[in-house]
Amino acid sequence: MKRLLTLSGIILSMLLPSIAFAHQASGGGFLAGLSHPVLGFDHLLAMLSVGILSAQMGGRALWLVPTTFVSVMLVGGILGLNGFALISVETGISISVLVLGISLTVEKKIAPILAMCFVGFFAIFHGYAHGIEMPYLANPAYYALGFIVGTASIHVMGVLIGIIAAKLSNGAQFLRYLGAGIAGIGFHLIIM
Repeated sequence: MKRLLTLSGIILSMLLPSIAFAHQASGGGFLAGLSHPVLGFDHLLAMLSVGILSAQMGGRALWLVPTTFVSVMLVGGILGLNGFALISVETGISISVLVLGISLTVEKKIAPILAMCFVGFFAIFHGYAHGIEMPYLANPAYYALGFIVGTASIHVMGVLIGIIAAKLSNGAQFLRYLGAGIAGIGFHLIIM
């Protein structure tokens, strides 16, 4: 358990230096895009959950599920950048936190295609939120690259948490508690 917490802290601290500069005018939008998934607590929890879920599933799902999320999130980001209307974006994001948290508490493996559809659906909402919140002066391509890199980094952190937890004697229990906590936060976000 200590190793898991230490590794999580190290990975998070590697992401934090970029946060300090996230709102400066320099960077052409890359830093703003990079910081959005990290600073948005709801985004952070959902994306960590996707990584952990893919590690729990194992096999090809280890890369297919996060790749699906990132790819579909980019589509959602393009929709947001171009001003397409999408209803209930914040509710969709909050529900994603709840449902992904619940999925971590269940130890049943689902078919990778179902997980891909599941995370892809929620990725539209996350990407759309990134797209509509792009700073006015940011370069859209750099901003999109930033939120893709930020999201992929969080997925990798989640995968590492899931892999390390699988090697620990009480790792499965830790992931169930973590999932329950994430689901609780998702429920709180929904009722707010």
